[in-house]
Amino acid sequence: MKCIYYLTSTLESSRKISDDLHRAGIGDWFIHFLSRDDSGLKREKLHSSNYLERLDILRYGLLGAVLGFVCGLIVAVIVAQIRPFGEDVPAVAYYAIVVISTLFGSWEGGLTGIATENKKLSVFHDDLAAGKHLIMIYARKAMEDTVKSAMAACHPEAKLVAVDPLFYNPFAALKRL
Repeated sequence: MKCIYYLTSTLESSRKISDDLHRAGIGDWFIHFLSRDDSGLKREKLHSSNYLERLDILRYGLLGAVLGFVCGLIVAVIVAQIRPFGEDVPAVAYYAIVVISTLFGSWEGGLTGIATENKKLSVFHDDLAAGKHLIMIYARKAMEDTVKSAMAACHPEAKLVAVDPLFYNPFAALKRL
């Protein structure tokens, strides 16, 4: 599944695009709109983007989990070598150190991600600040050409700005066309 990104300048155009994509057989779950005008999206009954698309929760959560795992592993090895609690410490205590560290890192990373704009959408930051609307269309490879041809034929005002070849990889960079 690919994500195809288009920019439009008006909500009316966005609504017409949504209607045409619905007629082409693409459901609401596969069309997401991102705009600074959230009330306009609701008024036009357009399916707005979710938090995983807007914010970098997943990427920072995974980075935090990896960092927490590594730190927990280091602490567990140090505690096993120094043995500050004596010789009778069960192995599960060392596993608990690693698990708790990993969970804490994931939690902290997620909190950082909540405060951060999604890396993939940051390339559109200036356009969104200027009042444009981003349309994210998730299409299977077989539907990609249908979507592009329908958009080119019916909506020349919508500019194709990017195609993400992966459904969702938080570590992959998005390149603008």
